[in-house]
Amino acid sequence: MASLFPRWMNALPTLVAVATLGGAVAVVSGVTYWFTPKFWEVGYMPDQPGSGFNHQIHAGMLGMDCRYCHTNVENAWDANIPTVSTCIGCHGPNKVLAANTSAPREHDERTEFIRTAYDNGESIPWINVHVIPDYATFPHAVHVQAGVSCYSCHGQIAGMPVVYQAESLSMSWCLDCHRNPEENLVPRDRVTDLLGLEQDWFAKQVDEREYEGVTPAQLIDTLLREPPQHCGACHF
Repeated sequence: MASLFPRWMNALPTLVAVATLGGAVAVVSGVTYWFTPKFWEVGYMPDQPGSGFNHQIHAGMLGMDCRYCHTNVENAWDANIPTVSTCIGCHGPNKVLAANTSAPREHDERTEFIRTAYDNGESIPWINVHVIPDYATFPHAVHVQAGVSCYSCHGQIAGMPVVYQAESLSMSWCLDCHRNPEENLVPRDRVTDLLGLEQDWFAKQVDEREYEGVTPAQLIDTLLREPPQHCGACHF
């Protein structure tokens, strides 16, 4: 009697099992790579009110300490966003400062939104870039007092014309730091020394060797310029 099914169908259960297993591996791999903060959140750069806040000018070119604006970072749970009264201290009608000098200059239209908000008694609706889930907490004061630098979590803020999220802020990222905290701890008086810490990092990575004919010290110097130069030394 002829067989009802062809012989090749004997391999069908094996093929289905292999295909199912392969599909499951593909789904898990895809979720592991794409459904993560590292993929979705690193590089997040929202449009800020007005002309935004150029950290490259303020923290980089002017060398302003992070704590001038984020005044509570050493003793509060959150790193507060500066109030408009903080901004108006430098950008008031008679105190508009040039980017590289303390001398007054003519009104800068890019900062007019600050004066408008101040005159109207309004706050500037800055958009928070670094947001962690509601089920997690990050006490800034504890970390700052322990010697965790701003650079470790926020990247080289002093070189960012527009702030973006440099790290994933995921649980695994936090755990990696807590497993080897000494790699991210600095003396407390250097917590906000962004340029100095960046130079230390370059020295550790390249041992002062040159990349594209540029030394780490020269790379740091480019952070004080607008636009930066020698970008190819880091961004291959």
